[in-house]
Amino acid sequence: MTTDPAARRPFSFLKAADLRGLARLGVDGVVGVADLVEAMHHTIASRPGIVGSGPSGKTSGVTGFVYRTVRGTTRVVGKGLDRVLAAVPPASGNPSPRREAFVAALNGVWGDHLAATGNPFAIPMSLRIGGHPWATALQEPTGRIVVLVHGLAMNDLQWQRGGHDHGQALARDLGFTPLYLHYNSGRHVSENGREFAALLEGMVARWPVPVHELVIVGHSMGGLVARSACLVGSGQPWLALLSKLVFLGTPHHGAPFERGGRRIDVFLGLSPYVAPFARLGKTRSAGITDLRFGNVQDTDWQHRERHAQSRDDRVPSPLPRDVRCYVVAAVRSAHLGGEPGAGAGDGLVPLASALGDHRAPALSLKVPKSRRLVVASADHWDLLDRADVYAKLHDWLERH
Repeated sequence: MTTDPAARRPFSFLKAADLRGLARLGVDGVVGVADLVEAMHHTIASRPGIVGSGPSGKTSGVTGFVYRTVRGTTRVVGKGLDRVLAAVPPASGNPSPRREAFVAALNGVWGDHLAATGNPFAIPMSLRIGGHPWATALQEPTGRIVVLVHGLAMNDLQWQRGGHDHGQALARDLGFTPLYLHYNSGRHVSENGREFAALLEGMVARWPVPVHELVIVGHSMGGLVARSACLVGSGQPWLALLSKLVFLGTPHHGAPFERGGRRIDVFLGLSPYVAPFARLGKTRSAGITDLRFGNVQDTDWQHRERHAQSRDDRVPSPLPRDVRCYVVAAVRSAHLGGEPGAGAGDGLVPLASALGDHRAPALSLKVPKSRRLVVASADHWDLLDRADVYAKLHDWLERH
């Protein structure tokens, strides 16, 4: 029996320069585990009640000295490794799809931590073509630009699915020049939106031919990033060129999988003996927590962090004026007839959330029925290559 070499070396796609990022993650992991064990040790030694808040502070005396020594030694070793590995030249050549997928997943889960600690795995935002900077990879530019924005824990190369790429198909059929946003999806949506707006401004200013039309297509979280960019881009030339926004499976009003993580955090915090383990749940990124309700503005998450609230108290974020907006949603059911149940959706995003509907009028996006598409027997990822989705995308973007 032959064995796949890739199965024997599951991380063979990583480069030598990636050792620096892995070493930093290893140091962070050891320090984090030491903090967790110390918190448990301190709680047990203090003998609090079964339910309620735990003791404050950390261990003291010899015990505290041991934990401080473990953390201090780990950090010293980590800094030494970092200096040595900094001399390794960065990776070059064509991007590896497997490595890009690994790094994108890492950023989706811990991207805010990677950015805050300066980890080399943190993805810097850029517009790319085929995994390369657009300015160096651009060939035969047109005046019609479509920018495609990927979702959580994904990357720009993953718009290619099942032999189909919406961007390339639009280039072939409608003369668009496709650009693909590559970004750290673990950061707050509003932070990415602000940077995206600045990136679009610079791109339009440097575009080698006059720009007649700009279109953005966002999948999943990518749609929230696009909405956030529009909110901060008021008065900027790129927004005046934006004619259409298309949302594919975007959780405009949140996704239940993140809310489940929030409930686990609350449950673990009920007892001081298991409260330290709640830290593990809270290590999920800012980007993931933004999906609880579909945050697109700074105030959506800043207010909630200050007051530790779990209710939906977002500031209304209407769609941009003078821009035609379209929504595409998927349901796993084979039937679209009748009123869909509360649990209907694509497996990740509820139907109402993807359509922008909300019981509060101020939060509802009010997208006309003529600009909606619901596809049956499809999941969240099928929106990237379903023929009926592309047919509708083609129809919407063909019209001027």
